Formats: sequence, C-alpha cells, structure tokens
Amino acid sequence: MRIDVLTLFPEMFESPLSYSIVKRAQEQGIVEIALTNIRDFAMGDYRKVDDKPYGGGPGMVMMPGPVFDCFEHVQSLAPSKGRVILLTPQGQPFHQAKAAELSQQKRLILIAGRYEGFDERIRIGLDAEQISIGDYVLNGGELAALVVIDAVVRLLPEALGDEDSAKDDSFSNGLLEYPQYTRPEVFRDMKVPDILLSGDHGKIAEWRRQQSLDRTRQHRPDLLDESDPPS
Repeated sequence: MRIDVLTLFPEMFESPLSYSIVKRAQEQGIVEIALTNIRDFAMGDYRKVDDKPYGGGPGMVMMPGPVFDCFEHVQSLAPSKGRVILLTPQGQPFHQAKAAELSQQKRLILIAGRYEGFDERIRIGLDAEQISIGDYVLNGGELAALVVIDAVVRLLPEALGDEDSAKDDSFSNGLLEYPQYTRPEVFRDMKVPDILLSGDHGKIAEWRRQQSLDRTRQHRPDLLDESDPPS
C-alpha cells in the first residue's frame, strides 16, 4: 500500500511514523508513506495558502489553488489514482470497519486541513471522501490523518507479525475486547481468573466471549444494537 499525506506541517508526522508497527511496516515494504507540503505549491513570496471567507466570518479558509496543484503533483507520483480523503469534522465517523475497508486499497491520499477548513471546491473538484475521527475540533487534520494511518497500517497483511493479533481487538467483531492477564498469577492479592489457567481452550473462548458481551453492555451498549444481542 502507498499512503500520501498532503499537509502544511509534514514535521508533525515524522516522529509518530518512526516507531513501532508503522516503522516496521515501512522498513519491510508493507506500506510506503509519503509526505508532501501543500505550501510548496503556493504562489508568491509568502507562499499564501489561506484567505478570508466570502460572505464574512471569523478565521481563514484554505484556498483551492495550492491544494489542487499539490494533489495533481502527488497523484502523478504513482500509477494508482488512490482513494482521496479529507480529514474534516464534516466527515463520516471513522471506525474499525472503515479502517478494514481502507486497508484493502492500493493507495490512499489523505489531505489534512488547517484554519477554518477547506474551500468547498476542494471537496467537489477532487471528489473526496470526508472522514472525522470524533465529535470535537482539532487545530488541524494532521492528528486525524495519523489516527487513520495507524489504524489502517496495523491491519495490512504481516504488519503485526501474527495474523491473529488484530482479530480480537476491540470493535473488530463489533464488541469491546475481553480482559487480558499475564504473569504473575497473583499481583497484590489480585488473581488471574481460574478459567484462564485451566487449559480448556473451549471454555476459555466461551468465557472471553461472555466477558466481551458484558463489557460492551456496561461501557458501550450502543454497540450491541449493531452486533449480536446479549446472551
């Protein structure tokens, strides 16, 4: 997979993309991540990328010219056109199923905005999908783009090293993940549940399934409406 990111602040990506699973996935050729600065495609001495909104109002709006020029340059760098995504509060909520869907793509082109948002002609002209990572406002789309990258890359084949690692993650099956334990068996008078020490994998699977249902019912009952009902 190739992931292109169009941003005014490529430096914000360098450290997060240089650690752990995402770093290894790049080193192993599982994913290629390219950062391009939108400001490099702005005109004039000041490389202006924003302007006042028509009709008045607070703040500034990202101009279409630099974004279109940057996008057309980036799109020409690889044969696949790529799925174009704007990170914006107006987008559809990002969730695990969307991450899984995006992980099947050959190429993603993520556009991170700033200021009061994008000139609407950017969305229309680029036929871009809009994604939001939550019902709150950030200073820009860079952190949202990093969330999408992290969630997608870990689902790529061989990125985790163990193909089963992501199967029981929270939300992967519509439920929250069951409780996990490791050594020691007893810690500060808190003991690992006996079922996990039994060696009976069938009963362990049943226990984990019930724990997932119980946790989801307690903390995220809204998810049960979209997955299997409580047992």
